[in-house]
Amino acid sequence: MSYEVLARKWRPHRFDELVGQEHVVQALSNALDNDRLHHAYLFTGTRGVGKTTLARIFAKSLNCEEGVSSKPCGKCSICREVDEGRFVDLIEVDAASRTKVDQTRELLENVPYAPVRGRYKVYLIDEVHMFSGSSFNALLKTLEEPPEHVKFLLATTDPQKMPMTVLSRCLQFSLKRMTLEQITGQLRHILESEKVECDDAALLALAAAADGSMRDALSLLDQAIAFGGGEVHQQQVEAMLGSVSRDYVFGLLDALASGDGAMLLKRIGDLAERAPDFVGVLDELLRILHNIALMQIIGTTGEESPETGRYEEIAGALPPEDVQLYYQIGLSGKQEINLAPDSRSGFEMILLRMLAFRPETPADRQATGGEKPAASQPQQAESTAAPAPKPGPTASQETGGSSPNPVPAGADWGQLIEGIQLGGISKQLAANCTLERFTDNHLVLLLSEQHQALKTELSERRLQEALQQKHGSSLSLEIRVGQQQAETPAQQLARAENERLEDARRQMAEDPLVQAAQKHFDATLLEDSVKPVTRGE
Repeated sequence: MSYEVLARKWRPHRFDELVGQEHVVQALSNALDNDRLHHAYLFTGTRGVGKTTLARIFAKSLNCEEGVSSKPCGKCSICREVDEGRFVDLIEVDAASRTKVDQTRELLENVPYAPVRGRYKVYLIDEVHMFSGSSFNALLKTLEEPPEHVKFLLATTDPQKMPMTVLSRCLQFSLKRMTLEQITGQLRHILESEKVECDDAALLALAAAADGSMRDALSLLDQAIAFGGGEVHQQQVEAMLGSVSRDYVFGLLDALASGDGAMLLKRIGDLAERAPDFVGVLDELLRILHNIALMQIIGTTGEESPETGRYEEIAGALPPEDVQLYYQIGLSGKQEINLAPDSRSGFEMILLRMLAFRPETPADRQATGGEKPAASQPQQAESTAAPAPKPGPTASQETGGSSPNPVPAGADWGQLIEGIQLGGISKQLAANCTLERFTDNHLVLLLSEQHQALKTELSERRLQEALQQKHGSSLSLEIRVGQQQAETPAQQLARAENERLEDARRQMAEDPLVQAAQKHFDATLLEDSVKPVTRGE
């Protein structure tokens, strides 16, 4: 018996076998079970997401010998004939090969005649947007008032090219692109059933290359099994796809984070030895930057990945503003890379641009003899001013004394973290903590459950290292999750901004010109448009 490709062998034959289209399945199942059937359905979506498959299952549900339902038996002669593509009352048409109006009229001539075997005569027209304007006009009247025994199932990847008169006569269902998790889950299930060895990284690479299409993923899986000699592993899949391991892309980001141009060019040279598609490498770099931005904002990438540790590491090393800048430069560079003399030089220039235009940090300004940042000025003033009684660490604590000296919650935490160099999650972690106590050079912080995702091993370690650098290497840190009794630095900043905004609105309302405009012209002050003025130092 000849080999059957995976895309055909694993094509769903029931609604419950479809992956990722639950919203469409639910609507069609309810329509079938409650006898609320429309005469025309339009399925839209990118290639390989199940439009034609869904239409065939729907046709089988309409004509199953056991009755109309969302669960056809799959065993009767009609169900088997539909699955094998030889059911006489299911007329499948490829609109791309029947664009002429005469061919459409010929197709519709048989619409008035009753079905041969089933309850309904089903017309499945694939890529219907390829019809000419005259063909659509010929279809229009029949589509509006077809006989009771006829159902039209239309499928297209480009509904924008269809006339509104046709769209308005159909129930429209938009099929979603498959997510990485859905594709990898289905591939894993198929390989387990086929008893083929695989690893998660290989499946993730195949799912990413499929770009939301399950059919493309199964075709690539077939190719990967053949390429790997009956096994699917990351190294073989990357060689087959012409892609490179993410380790190389993470290496590029490490060089960017350290600001090392020589190391960056060396990493690009190592990458070039594998003869990659540099446009594909740039796409992978943008995906990783997107995940890093998610990690910095919400503390997770939103998906399970074996590379979560690397994301956390780079998220802590790169300030969020750098990540956003790199992403923007990468997007712009993607449009220009094909204009470069060769793709490698274009890729190098994109990364060198990221390095050249990265924002200057306070440490950079100090290293180049520039003016110190405003954030460090209070610290300098504190070091030169005469000592004053303040709540916070006592002299015994600073010298490592053993007598406990609890500090009121949140009293001095803003001062303790003032001027320390932090970025990413570590910076957010510090801003959302309050100080519970400070005893024997041991800091105990409180973090609310709302921000618990910020507390990772990496962010906690970086915060402790930054505090030790400013306050002494003997300082230890403990972060507990609990109910906070005082304002966090982030809340204090938000309150100060709100006070500035309210003050700006008050001043605007009291301005004589504004009051005169309100009095004489019945003007209205739009409070949402009032912004506080930010004055340079």
